Amino acid sequence: MELTLLKSKLHRVTVTHAELDYEGSCAIDDNLLRIGNIREYEQLHIYNITNGERFSTYAIRAEAGSGIISINGAAAHKASTGDLIIICTYAGFSEAQANVHQPQLVYVDQQNRVTHTSKQIAVQAA
Repeated sequence: MELTLLKSKLHRVTVTHAELDYEGSCAIDDNLLRIGNIREYEQLHIYNITNGERFSTYAIRAEAGSGIISINGAAAHKASTGDLIIICTYAGFSEAQANVHQPQLVYVDQQNRVTHTSKQIAVQAA
């Protein structure tokens, strides 16, 4: 049996651009791609904290150190500059792999600069 698990997450990044006329995708600062273990052209699931939209697209590279998070093409209808979003990737794992898998979690400041990373999400308390 194969299980689909969270591979990586960029938590609460800020949308810097929404470009309707750009070829569809999500441009992400190359530093965030590298630290988040996200490949160029990898499928992304995007969850918009600001407006509740949820959609998928793929990653393209933006200039390293730029802080760019650009939602492009038709997806630009689902996010606006300044929105807070969560960007996730998922991967398939065997049960044995799933038992040891730890996702790459990346947390940023308001300028999309990495503040810290983690391999686990804290247990939600009552």
